[in-house]
Amino acid sequence: MAIPVIDFSKLDGEERAATLAQIANGCEEWGFFQLVNHGISEELLERVKKVSDEFFKNEREENFKKSTLVQSLNADQKLENVDWEDVITLLDDNEWPSKTPGFKETMEEYRAELKKLAERVMEAMDENLGLPKGHMKKAFNGGGVDDAFFGTKVSHYPPCPQPELVTGLRAHTDAGGVILLFQDDQVGGLQILKDGEWIDVQPLRNSIVINTGDQIEVLSNGLYKSVWHRVLATPTGNRRSIASFYNPSLKATIAPAPELVEKANQEVDQSTYPKFVFGDYLSIYAEQKFLPKEPRFQAVRAM
Repeated sequence: MAIPVIDFSKLDGEERAATLAQIANGCEEWGFFQLVNHGISEELLERVKKVSDEFFKNEREENFKKSTLVQSLNADQKLENVDWEDVITLLDDNEWPSKTPGFKETMEEYRAELKKLAERVMEAMDENLGLPKGHMKKAFNGGGVDDAFFGTKVSHYPPCPQPELVTGLRAHTDAGGVILLFQDDQVGGLQILKDGEWIDVQPLRNSIVINTGDQIEVLSNGLYKSVWHRVLATPTGNRRSIASFYNPSLKATIAPAPELVEKANQEVDQSTYPKFVFGDYLSIYAEQKFLPKEPRFQAVRAM
């Protein structure tokens, strides 16, 4: 069993209806799918790989090897509540690495392209759900012009001498909206939970993996699900993982789309999903990231 692979270029041609149906299936049945021919140039993606790998090697690897995490593994005990991951987050307004040539310029260009792709994916979701074009984008922006949050996590999962004692990244669902992952095309490890079974997300060169977060589940009134996923530590290979998050603004009010509540013959206040401010949800998520999402929805309803 493999997650769906979708040729995104066909959205603009004669196979538009079939491509929309594939995206709908990816959102409804999987919560994950891979895009090929997504419009981001191979040349840019190759540069992203190069600067990310050089950044880790030159600026992060030595510190990781000396970290408490690595020392703890030598105790030969299973490690709980930690991840075998080195990670930095890139935002428009935080400090970026400056020692690796070309890193900032390349990642700025990549993030701009990826944000456009995220908005195209959300438009396809709007269309599939029967919502007005731009519904999700407008909801995420909270009424502002460009207030949605767009962050990028640059992660590496170095080779782990005892992968049975620690997880690369513990199982969780994502708090936000649309997640766009540029994963390593050599080293695997990412898995999703599907029908009670952990399924590998197969490495596919220069594809972009899309997954839907908790906020898409709420906006779609549960038609699209956010799904559990994890990263396994591996004994060989240094897994590169660049995940970008198109999330609501902290002030945005998130609720099931009224059209979808009506379609399900529900009253708005009886929907499974509450109406809430995303910042409030994020506060709860920070404490409960690796726990089931349903209690998070209940907790934010009570706020």
